Amino acid sequence: MPFAIIQDVFVNNLLPVFLCAATGFLLRKAHHTDIKTSSRMAFHIFSPCLIFASLERIKISGEEFGKLAVLTLAVSILIGILACLVGIALKAERHLIASLVVASMFVNNGNYGLAATRFAFGEEALARSLVCFVFATVMIYSLGVLISSMGKFSVKESFRKLLTVPTIYALIAAGLIRQMNWHVPLFLDRSISLLGDASIPLMLVILGMQIAETRSWPRNRMALISASALLQLVVAPLVALLLAHWLHLTGPGRQAGVLQASMPAPVVTTVLAIQYDLDKPLVSGVVILTTLLSPLTLTPLIAYLMK
Repeated sequence: MPFAIIQDVFVNNLLPVFLCAATGFLLRKAHHTDIKTSSRMAFHIFSPCLIFASLERIKISGEEFGKLAVLTLAVSILIGILACLVGIALKAERHLIASLVVASMFVNNGNYGLAATRFAFGEEALARSLVCFVFATVMIYSLGVLISSMGKFSVKESFRKLLTVPTIYALIAAGLIRQMNWHVPLFLDRSISLLGDASIPLMLVILGMQIAETRSWPRNRMALISASALLQLVVAPLVALLLAHWLHLTGPGRQAGVLQASMPAPVVTTVLAIQYDLDKPLVSGVVILTTLLSPLTLTPLIAYLMK
């Protein structure tokens, strides 16, 4: 693959993501800006509006919707299983294995993935990446919580928390409107669109702010951190490409599904680590390393998917 193509893909599709995130990084460092308020706005308002506006307008068949869901869930579960096997092979302790699994099987297909997909493949792919984003969010707040708790957290409580995720209701609402062929009033449609348009820029700023808060780089965990990075940035894209071929997923759906499954670790995993007494240095180290290394793997992957 010519270097000029690789350079063009990085400069025009991934560098804008990092530059936007850098504004949040600098803002956090300079002014200690509160992350929680911004994150809550993105979680409860802007992200659901983006999902609703995109899925309500751009038509995705039920078959393609199902394929995207299967791809997202299957890649996550397979990487989780491989991470568990790696932890066992390295004779890690139980809580370290749980930490490795949580750090490896979930990806940053929200603030990072949505922006990269939009820049690289446009609005059609973005709408499909939102399907992946919703199902990945469901995974984090259900299976992710259960794994993180290591038996300390009830299944009932896990599902209760899942029901508080606004993006799920945005997905359901958009599906109902499309299925019933309803029309959203113009004033409401414009309001939702305006809020949705603010979602990706805000999430990129939040990403930079979150990275600015992540300080741990534990050298004594480098074997596990490196294994997790390898699973996320190398194995996951290969698995996603194979699954997309097997599912006969093509066009924007293939581009969005594969790219979303190949993202680095999300900062939200450090929240799970803190709340459920996992190994925070390990999880944080995975977030930092995979985010820094992601351009090396995502750039050629985007170039390949553009063919």
